Amino acid sequence: MDPMTKMWLSLIAILVMGLSVFLITFARSKTKGVVRAILSVIAFLTMVIGILGGAASIM
Repeated sequence: MDPMTKMWLSLIAILVMGLSVFLITFARSKTKGVVRAILSVIAFLTMVIGILGGAASIM
């Protein structure tokens, strides 16, 4: 993978992880019940995608 592709992939991974942090913060502070659980699961899955993107940009 060329350096520019790695740069863009790592930038996207950082933004995706930022989105997951925003989702979990929103879920914990503003929601309750089933909506909170669903948003937390979505945030977790988004964080996993961000971690995989970050790991792919290192390799």
